[in-house]
Amino acid sequence: MTPLTGLLAQADPGLTNACGDSPNWVCEWLYDVTENDTVARILDWVIAKPLTVLFILGIAWVLNRIARRGIQSLVDAMIRDREKKAEERRRAEAEDGRFAALSRAMQKVQHINEQAERSKQRAQALGTVLRSISGLVIYSLAAFIVLSEFGINVGPLIASAGIVGVALGFGAQTLVRDFLSGIFMLVEDQYGVGDVIDVGEASGVVEEIRLRTTRLRDVHGTVWFVPNGEIKRVGNKSQHWARAVLDVDVAYDTDLAKAAAVIKEVADAVWREGLDIATVLEEPEIWGVERFGADAISIRLVVKVEPGEQWAVSREIRKRLKVAFDEAGIEIPFPQRTVWMHQVPAERRVTEQPATPPEALDGIPSGGSAAEGDGDE
Repeated sequence: MTPLTGLLAQADPGLTNACGDSPNWVCEWLYDVTENDTVARILDWVIAKPLTVLFILGIAWVLNRIARRGIQSLVDAMIRDREKKAEERRRAEAEDGRFAALSRAMQKVQHINEQAERSKQRAQALGTVLRSISGLVIYSLAAFIVLSEFGINVGPLIASAGIVGVALGFGAQTLVRDFLSGIFMLVEDQYGVGDVIDVGEASGVVEEIRLRTTRLRDVHGTVWFVPNGEIKRVGNKSQHWARAVLDVDVAYDTDLAKAAAVIKEVADAVWREGLDIATVLEEPEIWGVERFGADAISIRLVVKVEPGEQWAVSREIRKRLKVAFDEAGIEIPFPQRTVWMHQVPAERRVTEQPATPPEALDGIPSGGSAAEGDGDE
C-alpha cells in the first residue's frame, strides 16, 4: 500500500470497508463509480478479482510457452548437432573401401544410427524434464500472486517454503547434485549407451543412463551403479576413434632397426587385411625406442583403430609378432641377472685349526688344562 493510498483509505472509511486496508486500483475505481462500499466490494469479488486471476494466469501461460519454446529450441539444436556428427561418420564409413565384406560396413553404419537415435532420445528426455521444471516454477509463482490478490498473506507461506527448501537442500543435497550432474552430462553428451568409459572407481561398458545414476558393466561382468554426482572425470574410450599403443620388448643385443622393421611389417599386414575384429584406420607408426628396462629395450608401436577395437587389435598384433620374431631370430627377452663370483686366493686361506671358543673354557681352573685338572682329582 502506497502512502497516498493509505491516506485516502484513512480519509474515507467506506473505501476501507469496500476494498480493505490495501485497496487495488480496480476496487478504488469501482468505489468511485458506484459510491457504495457494498456494491464495490461485490463487484470487486465478482468481476475484478476473477479478471485479475485470469490476467495473472494468462501471463504465466505466456511465460511458460516462451520457456518451453526456448527449451525446445535448445533441444532441437542439440539434436541437429548430434545428427550432423552422425551423418559425417556415416559418410566417412560409406567412402571408406578398406572393408573386405559389405556386411561389416553395414554393421558399422547401423551402430552409428543406433547411437544417433539414443542421443536423440536423451536430448528429448532432457527437454521434457526442463519443461516440467520451468512450468512448475512459473505456475507456483503465479499461484502465490493469486493468493495475495484474495487477501491471503503469502509471507508465511513463502517463509515456510523457504525453510522446507533449505531443509531438503541439506538433507537431499546428494540427490540434487546427482540430478544436476545428470542434466549437464546429457547436455554435453559426454558418453552414451555402448561406450566404454573410465569414471575412476569403475570402468566398463555403459548399459543405462539415468538422471541420477549411470550403470556400467566391467570386463569381469560386474555391474556398477555410479551416482552421476560422484563422477569427477570421465574417460571415454569409444568416441570417434581410439589408439592401440604397444610397447614391444626386445633383448639388449637385438638389432633395433631390424626389430622395428619386423614390427612395422606385422602391423601393416593387419592394417591392409582389414579384419572384422581389428579395423585399423591409418597406417601404423613406429615411434621409436620408448625406454630402457631392466631386461629389455621397448619399441613403441601406435595404431589408430575404430573405437572399442584397440584391445582386439593389440591382441592380434601380439600374436603375429611372436611368430614373426621366431622366424627372424629376434629374442623375446626374459628376466636376466649378472652374478659376480668372488674367490679368495689360496695363500689367504686359513689352514690352522680355529681357536678354542671362549665358552669351551668355562669351568677350567686357571693355571692348568682340563686334562691336568682331571689328573689331580
